[in-house]
Amino acid sequence: MNFNNLTIMKTGPTYLLIIIITTLFSCQNNNGEGDAYGNFEATEVVISAEANGKLIHFELEEGDQIETGKSVGVVDTIPLYLKKKQIQGKIEALTTKTLDIPSQINVLIERLNVLSRDKKRLENLFRDGAATQKQLDDINGEIDVINSELKANRERLETNNTGLLSEIIPLQYQIEEINDQINKSILINPVKGTVLTKYAEENEIVSFGKPLYRIADINKMYLRAYIGGDQLDDISLGQKVTVLIDKDKSSYSSFDGIVSWISDKAEFTPKIVQTKDERVNLVYAIKVQVNNDGAIKIGMPGEVIFK
Repeated sequence: MNFNNLTIMKTGPTYLLIIIITTLFSCQNNNGEGDAYGNFEATEVVISAEANGKLIHFELEEGDQIETGKSVGVVDTIPLYLKKKQIQGKIEALTTKTLDIPSQINVLIERLNVLSRDKKRLENLFRDGAATQKQLDDINGEIDVINSELKANRERLETNNTGLLSEIIPLQYQIEEINDQINKSILINPVKGTVLTKYAEENEIVSFGKPLYRIADINKMYLRAYIGGDQLDDISLGQKVTVLIDKDKSSYSSFDGIVSWISDKAEFTPKIVQTKDERVNLVYAIKVQVNNDGAIKIGMPGEVIFK
């Protein structure tokens, strides 16, 4: 009995030392593991054609970095230009048919002025007994006729011109629409970034909505990772974290990251993601924004350390 106790006393410190060393290594391994795992992605935009026709110029290649507002291509605008000239010809033809109201009415007004002067002269003669009542009645009747014709002609001319103008206005709208289509035939890059995929080539026929190229700003990447519900208390929006990517087989490259999004819905762990928890556990997706120095690629795996 005493011998057994002595054996325990001699082996106890050694056994305790082994436990301590094992625990330390275990802690180091845990600290070396990421708190979340995922893959990098970028905000990708597919740029599509907004006009129909032949792509007569298309100056970009995959990997090109393009600034916002740069012209990268042109869709043939000759058919649109010819259609525009045709409509302009119709407008000019209709414009020549519009009657000149002043010139048409001035003739009647001049006739009315002459009759008005004759009436005054007859009235003076009538007072002196040199004209008859019938002469006055005749000139008054003629003046009434001219006034009726003047009113009728004004209404007719205005109605005629209104009808012509109602035909011209829609044609003017068609010209505005064609001008808009011509402007959209010039391909202006709307997003600063790197061309990831090119879907069309020069001399191809494109139509409205046809994808031309895919672009993304890869200077700003997002690690989409997954965390367990018990980790939600460890992170918050805007929190600074450390992001790791594989540098080689035994080391990592680290980046500063910021938590930019936390999902409010739980989901099952995606099969492509390896986490410390079991796959059947519910997890929450998060996004960590990272400034890319060129080492990070879309789809590359990464790890997040919260603390």
